[in-house]
Amino acid sequence: MKSIVVLISGRGSNLEAILKARLPVKIAAVVSNNPRAKGLSIAKAHGIETLVLDYKQFAGRAAFDAELASRIAAFKPDLIALAGFMLILGDSFVKRFAGRVINIHPSLLPAFPGLDTHAKALRAGVKIHGCTVHFVTSELDHGPIIVQAAVPVLEADDSETLAARVLEQEHRIYPQAIRWFAENRLVIENQCVRVMGAEAMDRALLSPGVDE
Repeated sequence: MKSIVVLISGRGSNLEAILKARLPVKIAAVVSNNPRAKGLSIAKAHGIETLVLDYKQFAGRAAFDAELASRIAAFKPDLIALAGFMLILGDSFVKRFAGRVINIHPSLLPAFPGLDTHAKALRAGVKIHGCTVHFVTSELDHGPIIVQAAVPVLEADDSETLAARVLEQEHRIYPQAIRWFAENRLVIENQCVRVMGAEAMDRALLSPGVDE
């Protein structure tokens, strides 16, 4: 059984989704940069070891990344899952765990990397928005894509309603991506991910709908 470490900064809703999915993995630890992260309580309720490394207590980014990498390495994880972890990992960290770090991002990458993705989508007037699970590389929010889910953008949407609709899909696809990793079904070829045994859907999602 593969071992994973989950990194969080806030409420831990994706952590909770991972736990509810009953995946064939062992969550060795939940790590947070925020001592007040609500997700820590979720981990403790499930008997999972927790670790807090407050970025503000370190002399600088390099010191924080080095300690974070060292503490995570002690758990010997096969996979590190960023689940709402709000710090950008440095190059040294990413290179040390290359191919073993994945992230859930609330947009259809490569569109809208970074923060405030839902507001950006609304300003851009896109009709379809969504979320992406991808491998983490040194380029922010641009690693090889594992799986995506799309939702329609409705005329009445604001950032909160759109975020809620996207979050439902995050809770579906993140556990699925971790399951594929645990089953050794993810292959990276030419910076693209192939999921062995998975079939692509051939139906189009249209928004707004089209009269026929």
